[in-house]
Amino acid sequence: MARENWRLPVSHAHHLSASAGKLSFVGGAGDFDGAGRIRAPGNFELQVEGSISNLVYALAAESCTLDDVVRLKVHHTSECDDWDVIAALSQYLEAEPLPAISVVPEPFQPFSNQMVQIQAIAQRGWRALSDVRIVTRPVPASKASLFNGRAITAGLRAGEFIAVSNRSSEDEDGVLQHADDGVLQSHSIMQIHEQTLKSLGASFQDCVKLEAYYFGDDLEDWAPLAKARLSYFREPGPVATVVPAHRLNPENAVTKIEMLAMRELRNGYSKYIPREDHWPERVWDWPVEAPYRQAIGLRNTIWLGGQVPWNSYTNAGVWVFPGDLLAQTRFTMTYIEDLLLPFGRRLTDLKNLICYFATTGTEEETIAFVGTIADCFGGALPPMTLVPKPKMHDSENMVEIWGVAQN
Repeated sequence: MARENWRLPVSHAHHLSASAGKLSFVGGAGDFDGAGRIRAPGNFELQVEGSISNLVYALAAESCTLDDVVRLKVHHTSECDDWDVIAALSQYLEAEPLPAISVVPEPFQPFSNQMVQIQAIAQRGWRALSDVRIVTRPVPASKASLFNGRAITAGLRAGEFIAVSNRSSEDEDGVLQHADDGVLQSHSIMQIHEQTLKSLGASFQDCVKLEAYYFGDDLEDWAPLAKARLSYFREPGPVATVVPAHRLNPENAVTKIEMLAMRELRNGYSKYIPREDHWPERVWDWPVEAPYRQAIGLRNTIWLGGQVPWNSYTNAGVWVFPGDLLAQTRFTMTYIEDLLLPFGRRLTDLKNLICYFATTGTEEETIAFVGTIADCFGGALPPMTLVPKPKMHDSENMVEIWGVAQN
C-alpha cells in the first residue's frame, strides 16, 4: 500500500495521531488524499485499503505500526455485515493475534463520497509484553471461508490495557438471541463480556470506558437498556458513551456494547488500578441513577464520558438550546473544559476526540460543526472521529462528544 500524506477536507489544522500515556490514537482515517479528497468514490473495498494505508501513515508519526494496534473501530455505510467488514480489515493485519475490531454500520459519513472511517488505539510493542492474553469469538459457519481458520478476537489484553470488541447478542452460530428485545439483548451481551473480561484476568470494575449503541426515538427507549447495562457495575464505575443506532447487524439487533479496561500485574498479583476522579458540580448527572463517572484519570490518561447538552447542576435531563447543533456543541465543549480543569488540563491536552452529531448528511454541515469545535480550541485540533447521525437521543438533542486526554 502506498503511504502518503492525507488530511480531512476541512480548513482547520488537525492532528492525524497523538499519544497519551502508553496509548496512541488515530482519529477516523478515511480514504483521503493530501487535499482531503476521497480517492475511490463508491468503492468500499478500495476505500478500506486507502483508509488502512492512511492509518499506517498516521501511526508512524507515533512510532507505531499496524502490529501495535490493540483496538480498531470501523464506522461504515456499505451493505456489508459485521463479519464481512472484519474480514476486509483482517487481510491487512498480518500479525497474530488480531486486535479487537468493533464495527458500526451507519447511514451517513461525514464527508462526500466517503464510505468508511477507521479509528485506532495502539500501544507500542505490546506483542513483546509478558502479559498478552486473547479471548476468541466463534465465526459462524456461513462466514468461515472469509477467514481461512483464522481466530477472531473478542477481547485482548496487552499488558495493562484491555479491549473488548462490540457485539450484538449473537450465539456461537451467529444467530441473534432475544430478537427485538433490547433489555434481554443487553443482559446477554453484558454476560458475554463479563466472561471475556474474566478470561483476561479482569472484571467490570476494571473498565475505564463503556460504549454502546441502541435503537430508540427518545429517552424512554434509552432508559430500560441503560438500567440493564449499569446493573453490572458498582461505584465507582467507568465513564460511558451511549448513542442511538440507525443500522445494526444482524437484523432485529437492538443494541451493541463494547468496553475498554485497565488492570495491572504487581509482583505476580493482579491488581485494580486506582483512578483519579473528578466531577465538577456544574456538570450534569443522568436522569436515572447510575454508577458511571464523568472523568477518570489513570496511567497518564484521562477518559471522558460522553458529554451532552443537558442543563447544569441537575439530573433533570433538560436539553439546553434544543435543536441548535452549533449552540449545543459550544455548550457541550464547556463541560469538557470543566472536566479537564481539576486534572490541571485543558482542551489542548486532548489526544482523541469522538463526536456524534445530528445532521441531514451533508458535508457542509460537518464542516460547520468542525468549525465550531475549532473555535473552542483556538489551535490545531486533536485526532477526530466524526459520526453524523440522522437523529440523536431525541429531536431536541443534537450532539454527544467524548475524548481522551494526556494526564
